[in-house]
Amino acid sequence: MQKVGVDSSTATLEASRLVAARAGDGSEFAQLIERYRPELQLHCYRIVGSLEEAEDLVQDTFLRAWSKRQSFQNRSTVRAWLYGIATHACLDLLRRSKRRLLPPEVAGPADPAASPLPPLDVPWLEPYPERLLDEVAANDDGPDAALIARETTELAFLAAIQHLPPRQRAVLILRDVLEWSAAETAASLATTTASVNSALQRAHATLARRLPDRDAGWLAGSATSETEQSLLGRLMDAFEQRDSEGVAAVLSADARMTMPPTPSWYDGREAIATFFAEHVFGPGGPGPVRTVATAANRQPAFAIYHRRPGESKHDLFALCLLRLERGLIAEITLFRLPGVFAKFGLADAI
Repeated sequence: MQKVGVDSSTATLEASRLVAARAGDGSEFAQLIERYRPELQLHCYRIVGSLEEAEDLVQDTFLRAWSKRQSFQNRSTVRAWLYGIATHACLDLLRRSKRRLLPPEVAGPADPAASPLPPLDVPWLEPYPERLLDEVAANDDGPDAALIARETTELAFLAAIQHLPPRQRAVLILRDVLEWSAAETAASLATTTASVNSALQRAHATLARRLPDRDAGWLAGSATSETEQSLLGRLMDAFEQRDSEGVAAVLSADARMTMPPTPSWYDGREAIATFFAEHVFGPGGPGPVRTVATAANRQPAFAIYHRRPGESKHDLFALCLLRLERGLIAEITLFRLPGVFAKFGLADAI
């Protein structure tokens, strides 16, 4: 299995620590498994769509691994063993929870002249901080770059796989992201190779219907490409200058903007520009705005801060993620979810 291997020196060290762990040495066991926390957290996040739940699932994985340490027979690497345990922990959670959503799955396009609907208490899909993806990449003996590839980390992909039944979701990630073989996946999920192949085929069919068109270089270039940084800067300037025409200038004609936790969303450049002119930059909108560039899910992003009347500082208001297509912004996801800001290490005020 390509993406979960380790070099010989790491394997030797792990074998030594595993012997100590089997004898009851919790400290050695912690050193054995902690190095895999960042990538396991990303793996769990991909499956469940929530960073907070992913953090809890990694803790659950480590507890399960400790209780199962005597049963590890060196038939695979420690990394692969942990991935298998984490996958089962995710499946257990998904059996008792609902899939994560984005606003277009809750309501139709909103009237941009009307006020947005109040927040809705549903399980929303959450963003993933770029710094955590960088932690995965920084592991010297870590997985191939494909594990943190943009096409399997962006919100569009994560939203699409939420439509897969849990087992199909797990098969897709094990096979296409980790590049496990069908036989390895079947062994981990306690099923047959034929079942794995069938699940993967059905998952691919669903994704083909739900993912945006990926032609014309949608995935070309890195998240720090010159075009993306230019568009990011122009949109940030438009926000700070309260310029709805400036917002419209960087959007594709069929752009979409969502704003979880409100189910209201806006379809098309004209609708988005109208919403900003009427509700964001108009007299009743938030006060003066400042922006701070960041990144999430291998997508350009920025934090929005606004200053209330009579206040001297700008308070954190929202986190804005961008998806680009063909040199323009095709989607804006403006998050105002409780708990999200703290995960990004953003200042409460500037």
